[in-house]
Amino acid sequence: MKIGNIRVFWGCVVLIFIFVISLHSCSSLPKVADASPQILVDQFGYRPRDPKIAVIREDGNSHPKNTESTNIFNVINVSTGESVYSNNATPWNQGKIHSQSGDIAWWFDFSSVSKPGRYIVSSQSGEKSFPFEIAEDVYRNILVAATRMYFYQRSGFAKRLPYADARWQDDAAFLGPQQDTEARFIDDKENPALARDMRGGWFDAGDTNKYVTFAEDPVHQLLHAYSQNPDVWTDNFNIPESGNGIPDLIDELRFELDWLQRMQDSDGGAFIKLGTTDHNSAERPSLDKRPRFYAPKCSSATIAVASMFSHASLVFGSFPQLANYADGLGQKALKAWQWFESHPIETSCDSQIIKAGDADRTAQEQIGEAVAAAVYLFALTENPKYTNYIKEHLSQTQPFLAPVWSSYQVTQGDALLFYAKLPSADAALRELITNRFKELVRTNVSAYGNANDLDPYLAYMPDEHYHWGSNFVKANYGNTNYDVVLHNINPNKNDQYRVRALNSVHYFHGVNPLGIVYLTNMYDYGAEYSANEMWHEWLGKGIYSNALTSPNGPAPGYITGGPNKDSTGSATLRQQPPMKAYLDSHDVKLNMWEVTEPSIVYQAAYIKLLSKFVDN
Repeated sequence: MKIGNIRVFWGCVVLIFIFVISLHSCSSLPKVADASPQILVDQFGYRPRDPKIAVIREDGNSHPKNTESTNIFNVINVSTGESVYSNNATPWNQGKIHSQSGDIAWWFDFSSVSKPGRYIVSSQSGEKSFPFEIAEDVYRNILVAATRMYFYQRSGFAKRLPYADARWQDDAAFLGPQQDTEARFIDDKENPALARDMRGGWFDAGDTNKYVTFAEDPVHQLLHAYSQNPDVWTDNFNIPESGNGIPDLIDELRFELDWLQRMQDSDGGAFIKLGTTDHNSAERPSLDKRPRFYAPKCSSATIAVASMFSHASLVFGSFPQLANYADGLGQKALKAWQWFESHPIETSCDSQIIKAGDADRTAQEQIGEAVAAAVYLFALTENPKYTNYIKEHLSQTQPFLAPVWSSYQVTQGDALLFYAKLPSADAALRELITNRFKELVRTNVSAYGNANDLDPYLAYMPDEHYHWGSNFVKANYGNTNYDVVLHNINPNKNDQYRVRALNSVHYFHGVNPLGIVYLTNMYDYGAEYSANEMWHEWLGKGIYSNALTSPNGPAPGYITGGPNKDSTGSATLRQQPPMKAYLDSHDVKLNMWEVTEPSIVYQAAYIKLLSKFVDN
């Protein structure tokens, strides 16, 4: 891997940072944003016809409060050294300090530069942005890398050449005695008669447990990502199933769905999760010999599989070679619905003896998820009982309770929009759904369309959303804006919603107050300041510690959790403005799982968003 002068500089910064941490307590950590570049661009680049705005940032506490910038910025062609565009930068909000970042900012609009090539933005005073590409397929390889995260997250599956890079190989994990092929029931651990084969599926996040309820959002978002832009999803993402005539995203989803089917009992009920009872992980998953246990059947898990199986049946049914598989999923979805109908809703099913995430859902959340399941089951069967269920419980879904259509519990919002496009949908119900979406778009002007007066980084969301997993919410702000375009909610302003969604992509790619790409180890893909660390048990006790200073670094393409103003492990982070409450670290002492831990949930939201801006 070629490392230029900038890369060497960042490597030195990281080494100094690690040294400082070793000498100081948590309360005296260096300022989070010390390593931030000043001219921010999407480090991967831009498509030729898209808007292009570089954000020039200065710390508001150290910069003189001038409201105008006379400094001229240039777009330089890296190959020729020539300036192809020159203009002044415009101060954001008359030079006021942005409260969410503590920065003063300027915008340099170079949208007119559209010729494919490699460029930098430079100032008269000599500051330079990181280099970036302009190309039609500029995000294609990024999408592939991000999607391959799910291959690396596979449980019970060896990561070997040529599908896994030599730096990130491991044998199949959790296939030993009393592990996933013969997991024991958590409430009767010594009873071998209750052992079940629950192998496969994806590790949920930075741990190696697997949760049925936590799988729901990613499975649905990836299914929608496929359906809404199928041409993007080719059969060459370099996974073992590549070349089989099925898009690799569908193959990857099938790997998870195979596991989910093993989590369903013969009576239709689904067990809620599978994992270990302590945090004593091994050096890497394949060396972990701890016994594995499954938790009870739950209403929350059962309605989740009803929803996922019915949706997947619809999508997989479009492939002739998967017709039988799709039919089987549909039958299992119906059986899960029947179980859910005949059992009370439970909200304390997960005892959390299996560590660590609480996989339970509230009664209201389960009813909302049941509405989503009813949508896909109606699409499969056209049975009016599902329409009736949607009508009776529509007001209890997240889009009818929250000010943003799909920032959380996205399964529900996506399902309702899916229903509204069904030819056989009830006309009155379609109108209710569509009018509610229109109302939210019209009234919540900070969530939809141009809210650039609130955020110089062009991807606004309120302070309260910069919590554990904030990057999930950030991606969904982009997704819900793109939904406005897809569903023709306000066609006169489609460009605004599309740009708002694209700016969320740019946020992940470096246009944020830290100037960091929130995907791990993307240096081979064009990033110059990428997330170097993440909290993950797969880090191998330090073997994969840091992308610049350890032999391997984390595998590429993992979305980290994002800024967390409520982090419990570091007083320094809590003192930062919300958008800077992030540390490029996996330090257990700082509870970095609250900040840099990845998740199949965060990953799917980003992938769904990015795929809208990728052409095959």
